Amino acid sequence: MHLQLHETVPGFQQPVELLRACHRRILNSLDILERLPAHLAAKGADEEARTAAERVLKYFHEAAPNHHADEDEDLFPLLQRHCDHPDSHPQLCEWLERLSAEHAEIEAGWDRLEPALQRIADGSTAELTGAEAWIRQYRVHLDLEERAVLPFAEHLLSPEERHTIGARMAARRGIGNDDG
Repeated sequence: MHLQLHETVPGFQQPVELLRACHRRILNSLDILERLPAHLAAKGADEEARTAAERVLKYFHEAAPNHHADEDEDLFPLLQRHCDHPDSHPQLCEWLERLSAEHAEIEAGWDRLEPALQRIADGSTAELTGAEAWIRQYRVHLDLEERAVLPFAEHLLSPEERHTIGARMAARRGIGNDDG
């Protein structure tokens, strides 16, 4: 029996699946953030709380900005070219505009939460004011991407467009994309 401890992450040659994997990691970070206030109330900023805050900080400092750029700079512009495609949904371009605008709102919400999380990571107790609303907003945002946008990306994007997105995702992270 093979025990898989970590999620296998798709490569850059599968950019839509890689975006889905990013969504799962965002949801995991949101789950941690959602549980943190109750933990702080019960146990204060103990080692577990500090570690949780550090994990959330690390994810939203490093991976989340790249993920938003993957969508705003690469995926969404390519999908916008397909808005008039007969197999596209009439609201696709509206969804893309909405999601891109929400990225700015989500990033502003993060900027408000980050100082409190940093205090927790440093061992102090802090109020995570606005965290519930931010988590809720992010979950709704991800749901629209998963339900509405990524299925169209799978259906509408050509192999060349997928390759372009994957190569740009890899370059954004300073990784060579040697898959041809």
